[in-house]
Amino acid sequence: MNRRVLVILSCALVLSACASYLVYRAVGTRAAPPKGAPTVQLVVAARDLVAGALIHDDDLKMAAWVGPLPAGSTSKRDDYLNRGVVSPIYDGEPVTEKRLSPKGSSGGLAGMIPPGMRACAVRVNEVVGVAGFVIPGMRVDVLITGLPPGGNALDGPKVRTLLQDIQVLSAGTNFQKDQAGKPEQVQVVNLLVTPDQAEILSLASNETHIQLVLRNPMDTEISKPPGTMVSSLFGGARPPAPVPSDHPVRVKPVAPPVVPILVAPVAPSPYTVEVLNGAVHTEVKFSRSGGKQ
Repeated sequence: MNRRVLVILSCALVLSACASYLVYRAVGTRAAPPKGAPTVQLVVAARDLVAGALIHDDDLKMAAWVGPLPAGSTSKRDDYLNRGVVSPIYDGEPVTEKRLSPKGSSGGLAGMIPPGMRACAVRVNEVVGVAGFVIPGMRVDVLITGLPPGGNALDGPKVRTLLQDIQVLSAGTNFQKDQAGKPEQVQVVNLLVTPDQAEILSLASNETHIQLVLRNPMDTEISKPPGTMVSSLFGGARPPAPVPSDHPVRVKPVAPPVVPILVAPVAPSPYTVEVLNGAVHTEVKFSRSGGKQ
């Protein structure tokens, strides 16, 4: 190998090693806590804690913390024992009040319901449940399909959006028995709704067919779709919108019927012929039909 090339490669190797060492020192200096910085013992998770879990003593551990304390954190383990986890907490993450249910409440689904809200269970299948993609924390729209009260049976069922931007609280399976007494697996999705929405959803689940539609969690816009009927799918015209009772009704004037006028026929005037026979002067009248009068 050329001696000149060997010298250049050696110099490049030395320079790269020096640069790597300087970068390592700079990053290590920034990552390491400053000397003399105060540290406190903070309660952190000893393992990954899923939503709905009940915290026990072996789920927590103490760890040194440098810098500002997270809001709602503490160094007392007893403050977090026997409380339910509202949102997932990962291993080594500080435990805060926002991630836990209120004191005195147990774990499970009940501890995850915020004050003033309700958890409404909806029985779905794999298709209705968006093929298993409905998991806790997702946002869905609730669609219903059925024949509207007082609707025309010829138009067929109608589908409309009942609720929008609803949070999925939990999704799991439930074992029930069919008519033959054999156990069957049924998927149940719990939705986080208000008390008014819980009444609407309960009535809809008993009287109509429910479909869940998955939506982007960042999309919070509430749209107003008019709904779709079966007749419109095949090119049929939509039925006219009902007129409110307080809306003035305009009546189109109807022209009166035309009555024909009967005219009595006029008798044709007869032909008059004067006959002169010398001194005798007579008149003879003939009808227009040629008959003599």
